[in-house]
Amino acid sequence: MPLHKVIYLSNNTKLYLWKITEDFDVLFSQVKLKDSSLARLETMKSQSHQKGFLAVRMLLQHNDYSDFDLYYDEFGKPHIKPQNCHTKHVEVSISHSNDFSAIAISDQKVGLDLEQLKEKTVLIAPRFMDVSHLENLSKEEKIKKATVVWGIKESIFKIKNEKGISFPNHIFEDDFSFEDKKVTAILKFNNKEENFKIQFDSEEDYIFVCCFEE
Repeated sequence: MPLHKVIYLSNNTKLYLWKITEDFDVLFSQVKLKDSSLARLETMKSQSHQKGFLAVRMLLQHNDYSDFDLYYDEFGKPHIKPQNCHTKHVEVSISHSNDFSAIAISDQKVGLDLEQLKEKTVLIAPRFMDVSHLENLSKEEKIKKATVVWGIKESIFKIKNEKGISFPNHIFEDDFSFEDKKVTAILKFNNKEENFKIQFDSEEDYIFVCCFEE
């Protein structure tokens, strides 16, 4: 299946979703990979991860980039090389979960997380969030909200990417309802406080969360 959806998060930020319905060979035949990416692909034991990896490259190609434009820094954070001296600086964040791959492209720092809705997220919620935020909600609402909170913390971590950041002890989201589609959060770490704006929504049985530095 081609590109599933483009979501306009702001004037300068777009989220691209690819629903993975192709088999591995179809995806592999349509992307060009540098040697290091081929080697990385071969180390992946799960075909789901392999297809997610390739689908991300399909999304890059949709945006006139390629695997050769994508590189990772020493902390594992993805970046896109400027294509020429006239190209504006571009930030990218990547996520994959089961049947979907996603990338967010922006001219500001962005963190993206994509998660499938699962009951397990509520079971492990005490490990990463203030569970009082789940009180008086239905089972379905608890799953959605806990998944958004996990995505908030994961997407903030993707922007900051600093060793020692703890989800429950350093990242705090304001309370929200799922219908809000946005919320603010704060990172308290290394004697510093940093604020973030969050946008979130659902697509089929998945939740996506995008975070931006204030």
